[in-house]
This record gives sequence, C-alpha cells and structure tokens, in this order.
Amino acid sequence: MSDTLYLTGLNQPQLEAVTTTKGPLLVLAGAGSGKTRVITHRIVHLIHQGVAPRNILAVTFTNKAAKEMRERVEKLVHEFPPSDRAVIDGMPTVTTFHALGVRILREHHDVLGLRRHFTIYDRSDSLRAIKQSLERANYNPKEFEPRKILGKISRAKGDAKTPIEFKEASSAYPDRVASEVWIHYEEIMRGDHALDFDDLLIKTLRLIEEYPHVREVLQNRYQYIHIDEYQDTNRVQFEIVRLLTGREHNVCVVGDIDQNIYSWRGADIKNVLQFEKHFPNTKTILLEENYRSTKNIIGASNDVIVKNKNRVSKEVFTSNEEGEKISLYAAMSGIDEAQYIAKTAKDLIAGGTSPSSIAVLYRTNFQSRVLEEAFLDYGVPYQLLGTKFFERKEVKDVLSYLRLALNPGSTADLARVINEPARGIGKITMLKVMEGKRGELKGVILEKVARFDQIMIDIADTARTKPIMDTVKFIIARTGIETELKKSGTEDDLSRLENLRELVTLAARYSELDPEDAVEALLENAALQSDQDELKDKEEQDAVRLMTVHSAKGLEFPDVFISGLEEGLFPHERLDDAETDHEEERRLFYVALTRAGKKLFLSYAHMRTIYGSQRINAPSSFLNDISTKYIESKNPRGFGDTSSGYETTIFLD
Repeated sequence: MSDTLYLTGLNQPQLEAVTTTKGPLLVLAGAGSGKTRVITHRIVHLIHQGVAPRNILAVTFTNKAAKEMRERVEKLVHEFPPSDRAVIDGMPTVTTFHALGVRILREHHDVLGLRRHFTIYDRSDSLRAIKQSLERANYNPKEFEPRKILGKISRAKGDAKTPIEFKEASSAYPDRVASEVWIHYEEIMRGDHALDFDDLLIKTLRLIEEYPHVREVLQNRYQYIHIDEYQDTNRVQFEIVRLLTGREHNVCVVGDIDQNIYSWRGADIKNVLQFEKHFPNTKTILLEENYRSTKNIIGASNDVIVKNKNRVSKEVFTSNEEGEKISLYAAMSGIDEAQYIAKTAKDLIAGGTSPSSIAVLYRTNFQSRVLEEAFLDYGVPYQLLGTKFFERKEVKDVLSYLRLALNPGSTADLARVINEPARGIGKITMLKVMEGKRGELKGVILEKVARFDQIMIDIADTARTKPIMDTVKFIIARTGIETELKKSGTEDDLSRLENLRELVTLAARYSELDPEDAVEALLENAALQSDQDELKDKEEQDAVRLMTVHSAKGLEFPDVFISGLEEGLFPHERLDDAETDHEEERRLFYVALTRAGKKLFLSYAHMRTIYGSQRINAPSSFLNDISTKYIESKNPRGFGDTSSGYETTIFLD
C-alpha cells in the first residue's frame, strides 16, 4: 500500500486515467477538473511501474504550464520515492511543442543542413523579412500588409503545407501573392541560418517523416507520451504526435472540446473528435467534477456551453458551495463600465481581497485603454498582460549580439546591432558588410567596421568559455550600451538599464549549464516566451490582472470581471469577410466564465465608442443562455435597465 500512496486523493475517473498506462487514452477534462493532476500522477505512476523517466514525454503549450508540471512531477517523485525496481535516470521530459522542436532540430541539425546555433526569428524578425520578401517579389508592402501575409504563411505551415502545395491550392489573389512571398521568405531565412516559430514544428515534422533513423531514435526514447490541451493542437502537432507514438500507441491526450478557442491559428477540433479513428482501441475517460468554482458559476457555464452542438456531451458538476450569485451591470457607456469595474475592484481590495486574485477579462485588446484610465483614476494597482520582457528594445539588442556571436550569418541580428549604440556606420556600409564586401571599405569606415568585428569576436570568445551571466554582463559593457544609457541619465534610459540587469539575473538561472548550452537555453526561453510566461515572471506584483480572454486560458482567479458583453463585441463581429464562428465565440465565453472560482462580475455598455464613433449596443446574446436564477443586477435603482424590468426583458428562459 505504501507504494501507491501517491494515488491517494484521486477521484475514481482520475484514478482510472492515472492507472491506464497501455495503449491510446483520451481524457476529456472539464474546466477545473484536475487534468494537470492526472498527467503528473500518471507520470509518477509509470515510474513506479518501472518505466525509465527518459522514456516519458509530456508536452503542453506554454513555458509556464511546462514549468509547473515539471515541478509537480519532481515534488511527487521526491515525496513518494519509487520502489527498487524503478529506474531513476533523471526526470521525464516535460516541455512545450516548440521547445521540443528546438531540442530535436538541434540534436539532428546536420541531417537538415542546419547550423546547431540557428537563429529563431521572433515576430518582428519575421515581419521584417516578409516586408523584404514583398519587395523582392515586386509587391508594395503598403498594398499588401506584411502581418496578413505572414498570417497566411503561418496558417499554411500549421496545416503542414509546403510552399508548392500552398501555391497550387491558392485561387484568391492575396493567397497567390502570399505563395510567391513565401519563396523569398524562405530564401531570406536560409541566408540568416534562421527558422521562424512555425518552422520549429514543420521542420521537426519533416525530419521525423522523411528520415526513418531519426524517427526510430525518437520513438525508442519517448515510449510513453502525454499531450496536454490536446484540443489546441493543429495539423502539424497532431502529425508529430502520431509519428512519435510508434507501434505501441502509448499516448495519453488530455483536452476539452469546450475550451477549443484557437481555430483562428490552426487548432483543429477534429483532432479530439476523431482521436479514436486515428488511434484504434482508444479508452475514453470523462473528468466532470470541477474543484475550482462555486455551484452558481458552474451552473451558468453549463447553461452556456450546452447550446453548442459540435461537442462531446458532458455535465460538469462541483461539490463546492453554492456561492454568490453572478453580478450583472448594465452601463450607460464604456467609460461608465470601466469606472464600475475599477471601483468594485477597489472595494474588494478594501475588504481584504488581494489585488492579484482579481482579473478583468475582455474580448479584444482595444478595450484595455479605458479600463487602464479608470484603474489609474481610482488608484487601483493593475498589471496589463501583453508587454513582454523579451520584446523590449534594449533586451532584444543584447540578445541579438548574443545570437550574432554564435551565428555570424544572421543578417537580421547584424542589421539590428551593427550601429547600436551609434558607431557612425551608415546603411550603405552596413549593406556591404551584410553582402560580404568588406574589401570595398577603406579608411575610417573600415576602422569602424573592424572595431565592431572585434567586439563580436570578443563576445563569441566569452560566450564559449564563460558562464552565461558573465557573458550578458560583458555584452552590456563591451558594446557600449551601458555607457550610453548611463550617459543620458534620463529616467527612461535608467529603466532600460534596470531591464538589462534583470536579464543578467535571468541568465543566472542557466549558470549550471555549459556555456554554449546555457546560451541556447536563454535564447530559446526568449524566443518561446508567451504572454502567460510574462505574467509568471511578474507574479510578485500584487496587482489586478487585465487581459484578453485568450490570454487567460489555463489561468484561474477567485474574482473575475468579464467586460464588454455586447453583440458585435462578445460574440465578436469579424471585420474581414470571414463568418463569425458562434460556437467558438461561445466556447470563448465559457472559458472566461470558468476562470472564476468565487465571484463573477459581468458587464456591458449601452453605448461604446469604437473606431472613433459611438455605437448603441444590444446586450450579448450569450447572456440569454444563462438562467436568471444565477444572476443578480448590480445597477443602482433607476439607472440603466434595472428599473424597467431589465431581467425579464433581456433573459428569455
């Protein structure tokens, strides 16, 4: 019995999922039902059954989720040491899809003709290259927005298409333009020895698909595979999973169709709906007990999601208390709504609620501005999710120096830092350097370039021999960035210097690794960072969180505000020609509702200024889905619709 103490506390469906270790397993987990607990305990159970940790793989979608899962596995292993028959050869691989791709591509880089230290393009790198590609293809970047072209290419890569396949399938003119641009985009990346974010998956798939010896190595290594948030996988991720599972099909996927909210970036709900078709003899287990939310919140969220037809039927329930009713506020304007939210948050904090336990969710980013103004007016501390640490200019500059030192062929990084800080190197000189025409340079210009070259040699030598923390310090000093920021002495520049010191602190996390491995780890962390990882980095800030519903996926808070519940805003009205997917919008609302543990606040505005014009709004149709027994009005008497029988005129059940 002592050998199975780690199973104590699991409910019956959780226990069944944890102890089912052979063959394909599909776990459909409702919100707050303990899916991470199932994965972590299942991994520990496998180790107790004698499976070597090196043969266990768990994949999720954010660094934050992977880190938390890894820490929980390590804690369980230490708390419940395996018996003598278990082989302890380290810890299982717990990672994200993209980080797994980086690991596999670096290990087998020679097979694909890649440099081991290939550059990973961030979004700004990709947009710059797309703009160049448009020009090379003789298109005007002002006529064809680079962001939209990149989006088309990204979606095609997520669907596992090659440039040729995409071109052959393109009938619309913008798609044909994107297919031409894609060819030039690939050429630019090859010249930079770079891959973009999507390449980390599509190149990994091609590697596993086309090279049997690599596939066999990986199948032998990862004999037990776990995929978290399986409903968010796209075609490429599904194919990688399928190929890695090998003949035994020891694959456990955990997901919730009701939380599939990323179809716009390629997530394919069919990966869940057709799992049993792809993996015969699948065992399916439902996790329906919610441990997060009150009965009122669960009741309301069930009311909403049951209206969707494209789902596997399940009824989430909870043993938690009934809890407070859901507050609904009908504001006169967007400003009034924001002030109501800020004031209510202030009252909660005055009553003893921690600011960081409060979240304000909205459908689109533009809604944050008026909310920020209200929070400033009421003096409520807040944190806006979205400004990533690694996207700050000074941080990107230092990381570019680091990448360029180990990958001298990266013209994107060269262009970024050759004159940063200013060295008197003009664009014409820079182009000659990028084209390898240093022989054409003379006199003072040649000396300036030679000094820059020496800086890069010094950084490369340091990066290969010194701890990564020392290398980052060296870059900040040797390049002149530190001197430049100190010289100006402005508050902004001193703040930038503090950010660079924070980068040194972050680099210290990798001090135990060999220098070059540490450089790779830091650069991968920077390239693969998500919004939620940024939130994790700042969790010491005791502030109300402001974020989109998409960014809130996977998070939970005791008190949650959902704002802007108006037709055309939530559910969102598409600005392009594509038809709004109302089932996905309803799933998004379901995700928003189920982030709350204790109290939910819903609000909408009768009038809202959007794109410079005032619009009169109808309340969101999703509000009609919720039974009135879960709702209480929070409008003052005689204000909004409350005095004229709001609840009976809006709710239809």
